[in-house]
Amino acid sequence: MSHFQLALLLGMTVALGPLALDAYLPAFPAIAREFAIPHADVGLTLSAYVATLGMAQLVGGPLSDRYGRRNILFIGLAVFALASLMIALADNLSSMIAWRVVQGIGGAFCAVSVPAIVRDQVGGQEAARLFGLIGLIMFIAPAAAPSLGALMLALGDWHWIYVFLAAYAFFLAVVLQLALFPRLKPRPRATTPVKTLVTNYVLVLKHRTTMRFVGIQVMCFSSMMLFITHSSFIYQEWFGLSNSAFSILFAANIGVMAALNLINRPLLRTFSSVVLLRVQVIIQFVMLVGLVSVVLLDGPLWAVAGFIIAAVGCQGGIVPNNMANALEFFPHMGGTAAAMLGAFQFTLAGAISALSSAYGGEALLPITLSMLACSVGAVLLSLGAPAAVAREKAAEQSA
Repeated sequence: MSHFQLALLLGMTVALGPLALDAYLPAFPAIAREFAIPHADVGLTLSAYVATLGMAQLVGGPLSDRYGRRNILFIGLAVFALASLMIALADNLSSMIAWRVVQGIGGAFCAVSVPAIVRDQVGGQEAARLFGLIGLIMFIAPAAAPSLGALMLALGDWHWIYVFLAAYAFFLAVVLQLALFPRLKPRPRATTPVKTLVTNYVLVLKHRTTMRFVGIQVMCFSSMMLFITHSSFIYQEWFGLSNSAFSILFAANIGVMAALNLINRPLLRTFSSVVLLRVQVIIQFVMLVGLVSVVLLDGPLWAVAGFIIAAVGCQGGIVPNNMANALEFFPHMGGTAAAMLGAFQFTLAGAISALSSAYGGEALLPITLSMLACSVGAVLLSLGAPAAVAREKAAEQSA
């Protein structure tokens, strides 16, 4: 299977997560009105999904190592589809949050399988390029998601958004069964006992270089999650934009992500992925400093949106470079390492976004300051990353 074909199918699969995150963002005001709750409380449904998406990967990763990527991925799709239909029938916030948790379990089993499949096939710089190509393809989902949500709202109501998500999960199952798994080279299943699974997680946790990249992923993703959680509030409540205008500005984030992803691919032929990662993390930090400055000066919409788009867009280069480095040192435990990365990324980001909804979701400055604080952490971790990778590879060669 060519890299493009593999990236296309895996990109369609990993797009399930952004669709579940972003498609219902324009519906936040409608959900708040229907449930008679504050706008910020709707963000708890997003935080619940994201946190579960992280924790459940700790289970899904080792299971995919032991029982095969296909089995775990298909179980995830089935759980995701069922939960989506139940969310469509929810008539109160508690019910919606509960089924979003179940949906997160299904999404986690899908999400952890994709980087593990990549690591099964390639490694090193080649993995970074494949992750980049997957990211480029999957950018279509978050770019289109708010527009799809707005379309569903125009045709009916927010419940139809989750009917669409269920249908997409079923479609994925059919496509992957016919086009992906019959063409992958067979991979021997692990027969690791529970005790050794725990030991494997300890090995990942003790690997200082890998955990450095996990930390970078957590901080950068948390910064983006803070924006996603409050994007409806920022654009629709604070600046009073319509659903269509909100969708356009949200899609602009994805456009910049795609552009930086395209630029990153040829740069990998000249520069190492870890150097490119550090540069892009620093650029994101500078953009967030600009965003906080504009908010402090009570700047106009175009300035706030411009810095947000530039900062969030940096994820297009950060994610593929960081994932390739995070998984590089565990070629035989791809599912376990990917699970650890996903668990930290989604669980901590979900917790941070939930706290921001509870304590700072009704003002713009606390949101932007929280985004900047996360970026500071990413910069500090990224500054020593090249040296850490060099030391680790030298130690492996000497061993």
